[in-house]
Amino acid sequence: MSVEVEEDLALLPPALEEARIRAADAGWPYAGGVTPPVAWALVQGGQAVLVDVRSGEERKFVGHVPESLHVAWATGTALTRNPRFVRELEARLAKHGGKDAVALLLCRSGKRSALAAEAAAKAGFTHVFNVLEGFEGEIDARQHRGASDGWRFHGLPWVQD
Repeated sequence: MSVEVEEDLALLPPALEEARIRAADAGWPYAGGVTPPVAWALVQGGQAVLVDVRSGEERKFVGHVPESLHVAWATGTALTRNPRFVRELEARLAKHGGKDAVALLLCRSGKRSALAAEAAAKAGFTHVFNVLEGFEGEIDARQHRGASDGWRFHGLPWVQD
């Protein structure tokens, strides 16, 4: 491990240090992933910013985490990739440290947020993590979400318009 990486890890909360180590071991192209309860604890402790990368429609009709930032990775019902995602993310995180902000990206199941975290890392964001399980969780054998994982499954705060 390089000296820069070791110094970087020393500045992160322990949960994010562990996430970064797991990500490096797994070969993930971004900082790492945390579960929804860990993400909420980090946000509540002022150690991270939660960024919802779902579409505006998903946030409105499915619900969202209060006071989370919003930067859509994809838009509309066809989920067309947002070509301005990285620029918009940097603008939204400007008052939180910009590309050095500790940001936790949340989508429906953790898949789009992983892609968004990868794009952010490639653009020079140093502490962008994926919220594993997402807001609604994985789809189960009955074709339902939220029965075994996800932000809402864990009983974490959320609101619906």
